[in-house]
Order: sequence, then C-alpha cells, then structure tokens
Amino acid sequence: MRILKISGWVVLIILIISQFSRPEKNEAGDITFEAFLAETKPPQEVKEILVSSCFNCHSDHTVYPWYNAITPINYWLNDNITDGKEDLNFSKWTNYSTAKKDDKLAEIIKVVEEKEMPLTSYTWMHQEADLSHDQIQEIIYWATQLRFEYSLKPKPQ
Repeated sequence: MRILKISGWVVLIILIISQFSRPEKNEAGDITFEAFLAETKPPQEVKEILVSSCFNCHSDHTVYPWYNAITPINYWLNDNITDGKEDLNFSKWTNYSTAKKDDKLAEIIKVVEEKEMPLTSYTWMHQEADLSHDQIQEIIYWATQLRFEYSLKPKPQ
C-alpha cells in the first residue's frame, strides 16, 4: 500500500511539473490559407466546411481548444497537427505545382468519400466538423471541378 501511495505522489508531481513544458503553437500570424481560398474560390458552403473541418490541422494557423492547455494532451494535438500539415498544408498551396495540387485534390476526394477525414478524434470534440452526406458531396463536387480546371492549365515544359 505504501508503494502505491508513493507511486501516486510521484505521478502527480510529474504531471504538475510537465504542465510547464508545452509544444510550440501552430500560429503563423499573417500566413494563413487566404491564398488558397483566393485561388480555388470555393463556394461559401465548402469554405465553411474547410474552415470548420480542415484548416485547424492542415494550415499554418490553428485555433486551439481549451484543453490544449493540458499536458500531455497538447503534445498529442501537436503531433496530429504536424502530421496533418505534412500531408497537406493549405497555407503552402501556392507553392505546390499544378500536378501536386491535382494529387492533393484527388486525396481530399478519397479521404472525405471514405470518411477517413476529418479524424474521429477531432470530431469528438468538434461536432460541427463531422461531415454530413450532403457536405461530403459538396466537397467532392468542388474538388472534382477544381481538378478539371487544373487539368486545363498548360503543363510546364
């Protein structure tokens, strides 16, 4: 019993001390996803979906929930954001080649259609990000149209 009590105190002390260590936040300031929106011109419904379901993890600016102040949750969130930005970063959209943009749009269609995105762990706390069938269809239609527009652009030689 004494070992259990000591172990509990050690864990509590470690948790308290760990609250002073935080990962760097994903807040790029002026760098946002506005260039992406200007280039792709999504309809208002799609823009709202992207803002509520995608941009927090797939851009250089995250709006953090209250529970981000708790370590180790903030490290877990940071890992999800880092992974999301490695896969697709809307803030870097203008740096992508036309072929890469087309690939990313194809990926968006696939992961949304197969309900792989947004992550279930994200929609638990952000119920507005859980996509309805109609929202999924709107994203697919928009991304398909955009892929078609990119296919019409001249290829660099």
